[in-house]
Amino acid sequence: MTRLVLLSDTHIPRRAKDLPANLWRAIDAADLVIHAGDWVDVATLDVLERRSRRLLGVYGNNDGPDLRARLPEIARETVDDVRIAVVHETGAAANRERRMDATFGHTDLLVFGHSHIPWDTMTPGGLRLLNPGSPTDRRRQPAATFMTLELDRGEIRDVRLVAVSN
Repeated sequence: MTRLVLLSDTHIPRRAKDLPANLWRAIDAADLVIHAGDWVDVATLDVLERRSRRLLGVYGNNDGPDLRARLPEIARETVDDVRIAVVHETGAAANRERRMDATFGHTDLLVFGHSHIPWDTMTPGGLRLLNPGSPTDRRRQPAATFMTLELDRGEIRDVRLVAVSN
């Protein structure tokens, strides 16, 4: 079993000076941390690389050349027999499931960001789409958020949207 933390759109230091305390605790306990882009500063990448057991991340539309030099636009990894892809943007919400089936065939889990709006759906082709929202900029959402989940022998289990706290 592998414990994951999903986050995106941290926008540090523009939206916050640091990540929330309960997110840091979740990161410290996770086997894999996935960041779906819009880090904004290299320092956040550096500290997540140091504190995470494993880190999988991509750059977002607000990330400059220094982050783009270190991160891919799309990341892929198989973990506990679950084929994962990570990308920052997936386009408009309308028809997202159909577009992602076509774009990310042979994938079990797609983690994305950009909108700051949590998302958890299954495509007609069986691809799970997860957007953890943002832990620092809730925009029109009731709370800033991240996600946790478990992977176990090809299964995605116990997906939870977590509101941030200090």
